Amino acid sequence: MTKLCSLQEAVNTFVKDGSLLYAAGFTHLIPFSAAHEIIRQEKRNLTVARATPDLIYDMMTAAGCVSKVIFSYMGNPGVGSLRILRSAIEAGELEWEEYSHFGMISRLQAGAAGLPFMPMNQTAATSLEQVNHNIRRMTDPFTNKEVIVVPPLNPDVAIIHVQRADQYGNAQIWGILGEQKEAAFAAQHVIITAEEIVDEKVIRSDPNRTMIPSIIVDAVCLEPFSAHPSYTQGYYDRDNPFYLKWDQISETREEVKQWLHEWVYDLKDRQQYWQKLGEEAHQRLHVKPAFSSPINYGEY
Repeated sequence: MTKLCSLQEAVNTFVKDGSLLYAAGFTHLIPFSAAHEIIRQEKRNLTVARATPDLIYDMMTAAGCVSKVIFSYMGNPGVGSLRILRSAIEAGELEWEEYSHFGMISRLQAGAAGLPFMPMNQTAATSLEQVNHNIRRMTDPFTNKEVIVVPPLNPDVAIIHVQRADQYGNAQIWGILGEQKEAAFAAQHVIITAEEIVDEKVIRSDPNRTMIPSIIVDAVCLEPFSAHPSYTQGYYDRDNPFYLKWDQISETREEVKQWLHEWVYDLKDRQQYWQKLGEEAHQRLHVKPAFSSPINYGEY
C-alpha cells in the first residue's frame, strides 16, 4: 500500500504536542522543510533530540515549539553558538540533556535494538556524568571493569530526509551517513521526506543503498530541496552564506520574528520557499554530476 502523502498531512498526523522528535541527518540531509511545517502548524511542548541541533532546532525554539532539547554538541557549524538555544538554556527557559556524540548514538542503538541500556568504554567526558543522571556506571560482569551505560532513546517520531524513496517507504541514502537508520528503527513513527519518488524497480536495482525499509515507515513525502540550508549529496550544495547570515539574524528577537514570518509562516510549502530563494541562489547551490562506477549485481 502506498504511503505517499503531503508533508502537511504527515506532520499533522504524527507530530503531536508534547512529542519526542528526532530530526536526523549529519552535515547533509537535515530535514528543514519538516521543521518549517512543524512551526507553521504551531506544535508545542516538543522534546527535540539530535546529535547536532544545528539551525533546525534554533528555528523551532525561536518559534516556541520546543520545551526540551537532548543533544551532543550544540553550535552553528563553522560559525559559533546557536544563540537562541543557548540563551534559552542559560535563562532556564529550556530543559536540556547533553551527551557525547558516542553517548547519543549509543542511546539510539539501544532504542533500535530494544535494549534496556547500552554500555560504552569510559571516556574523558566525565563532567557530563555530573550534570546528567542518565549517564551511569556499572561493572562489566565479564571483566569486572567499570563501564559507562546510557538508556535507550525511543522517539515518538523520527523525520528522515533522503535522496530517493519509493511510494512504499523504501528509502535510499548516499554520501555522509549519520544516525538515520538508528533513529528510524528506534522511533515509534517515521516520516520520510525525499528529493525524488522513484519506481520500486529503481530501489531494487541498488538495494545496498536502502537505509530505511518500508516496514518501519509511516509516511513518504516528496519534498525537493528539503534540506536547505544544509545540502543533499548529488542534488545541491550547502548554503554556507546562510549559516553566517543566521548568526546575524539570531542576534535579536525582532530579526528572528521577521525572518520566521517572511520565510516560514507566510509561505505555503517548500516549493514557495525554493522559488523565493531565487535564481542566484539556485545557480550558486547547483552541483555538477559526479557518478559512481556501475555495480554488477548479476542476474539469476
